[in-house]
Amino acid sequence: MSVSKPPIFLKFRSSTKFIISTVGIGLFTDLFLYGLIVPILPFILEDRVSVPSSQIQSYTSTLLAAYAGASVLSSPPAGIIADRLSARQLPFLLGLVALLAATVMLHLGQTIPVLIVARVLQGVSAAVVWTIGLALLLDTVGAENLGVAIGSIFGFISIGELGAPILGGILYEKAGYGAVFSIAYALLGIDFVMRFLIIEKKTAKKYKIDLDDETSPRDSSTEQDEESQDQEPNEEDPLIGNGKQESEWKITSDPPNWVRKLPILYCLSNPRLIVAQLVAFMQATLLSTFDATIPTEAKSLFGFDPLKAGLLFAPLVVPYLIGGPIAGKLVDQYGPKPAAVLGFAWEVPALILLRIPQAGGTKQIVVFSIIAALNGIGLAAIGSPSIVEASYVCEGYFKNNKEFFGGEGPYAQLYAINSMVFSAGLTLGPLLAGFLRDSIGYGNMNAVVAAMCLVVSLLSYVYLGGKPKLLRKHIL
Repeated sequence: MSVSKPPIFLKFRSSTKFIISTVGIGLFTDLFLYGLIVPILPFILEDRVSVPSSQIQSYTSTLLAAYAGASVLSSPPAGIIADRLSARQLPFLLGLVALLAATVMLHLGQTIPVLIVARVLQGVSAAVVWTIGLALLLDTVGAENLGVAIGSIFGFISIGELGAPILGGILYEKAGYGAVFSIAYALLGIDFVMRFLIIEKKTAKKYKIDLDDETSPRDSSTEQDEESQDQEPNEEDPLIGNGKQESEWKITSDPPNWVRKLPILYCLSNPRLIVAQLVAFMQATLLSTFDATIPTEAKSLFGFDPLKAGLLFAPLVVPYLIGGPIAGKLVDQYGPKPAAVLGFAWEVPALILLRIPQAGGTKQIVVFSIIAALNGIGLAAIGSPSIVEASYVCEGYFKNNKEFFGGEGPYAQLYAINSMVFSAGLTLGPLLAGFLRDSIGYGNMNAVVAAMCLVVSLLSYVYLGGKPKLLRKHIL
């Protein structure tokens, strides 16, 4: 049977670096546009929709809730559909179409219902890009290289998540709506081109040419898959014990039909996966807490305008951007447990130290920046463990129960759940931060968040990678 002519630039379009970059740009676009629009929602409601001042907060909260609700509700269907499709590119593109429609409606909408529909479409797009994007990433690099890929991407997208609200405020103040949405359309254009050009590795393999690039273990031959099955547990041996790998993952009972239709539910019976999702939730909560409080604290302590407040994010983001790939590499090498335990433990004193800066000039600004950088180090450490650990758990079940999970496994369903949890964290963070800051002050607010980090650190020690040797003989 003859093979059709390969697409132009096949090697480049199916290369690991290009696919990782495309997923990274997709996630960046989602978080960046979310953050870019949020600061100007009150002005859209007041100037364009003529909402009375007394109702602006209520409608703003409604629009924020519409996004979060749509993202949570859309994630499971996106995961189920993606696991049943032979390719990820089409739903990945359709998610961007939804985001483009949402952006146009937010730009031109004149009524509350139109704006609500726009935010719902934005939430649907977020569910698709996170679910499909992470599944595509795993298809490309494999579970054993997922940590460094996730670390690199999360360091990059943190710039969008933390910096976009400030940029949106500055652009609106200096140049109006047009400038804000021009940035949005430009980024959407770049994202569309990359998603359109991408060629998945399993598609590229059909042309039977040397791609000169690493292929995903999940897309390799049966022999390679079996070899990968042997290697991945060895990587986890120090974390979950020797000689129990296969029996631990083997499904011995007959799950009910409703579980067979949604096999990720069986995986959720494993506490490792539950704690992995808790890690993702806390990571998102931390990010959105910084996003919500740094601008207001900068204005309160130092009298900063939006531009200077935006620059104050740099000490937080730079360590995250540099340290993310390094931490991801260590996660790939030593497993998720050390990074999660130490990262959240590091955040405890780093957050408490944020009560030190006082109102003042350059000296206090330097103190705040140094402490923010310390928090950035912790954020870098906790960027990879959740997704890597969750992927290890699903990989273990999938490789030992392929007749139950089918040919592709439950990976898109897994990342749908991760998207739901991460979205919940992004939603809770600003609400929790705002409530605590107003009621008990900024310093005490950070102490509460630090206590949450300590709990997650302890749970990560107990469950991520399996129980540690110290606790294996005890019932927990």
